[in-house]
Amino acid sequence: MDDNVFSAALVTVRSLAEVDRLLDRVKSSAARVYDWVAAFEGDPLQMLRHMKFDQVGLHPLAHYPLNIVEQINQTWTFSVALLAARQLLLLHPEARGFHLAPGAHASQPLDIMSEVEGIVGAETFAAVTPRNNNKLAKDIAKLSARSERHRYIFFMSPEFPGSARLPRLERDGIQ
Repeated sequence: MDDNVFSAALVTVRSLAEVDRLLDRVKSSAARVYDWVAAFEGDPLQMLRHMKFDQVGLHPLAHYPLNIVEQINQTWTFSVALLAARQLLLLHPEARGFHLAPGAHASQPLDIMSEVEGIVGAETFAAVTPRNNNKLAKDIAKLSARSERHRYIFFMSPEFPGSARLPRLERDGIQ
């Protein structure tokens, strides 16, 4: 992957090594913020103001400037998508890779789509609870209208620690 041509809007992964390289970029962005916070001297409210309003953070993959609050949101959005792609690469080698465009302003219909059209489609999110903003129900409804052979929702939530499949939450053939 060429860092100079990197696009945060759409990422394609075809191997576990590519997923690992992208996760390393996420960690690198987090490390820069960690260092900034550790080095901050001054009023704690001023630090929080900088975190909320100033571009002292970085996009977790593309490394362009962001405020830290947005960096936190993007970090977990991309982390979930990358970890989901890791699992999908193992489950569906016939897909030949996956296009990832997680988030509300994505450049494709689903957060994750198989490179071979029609095999896999997935939605991803990170939330305190999957009920926040009715996110899980909305993603199930969205995927129910899709024709991909394999449809998934991957989410990260402290309410459901770990990475186990949750059959009790599945509907309409969506895992």
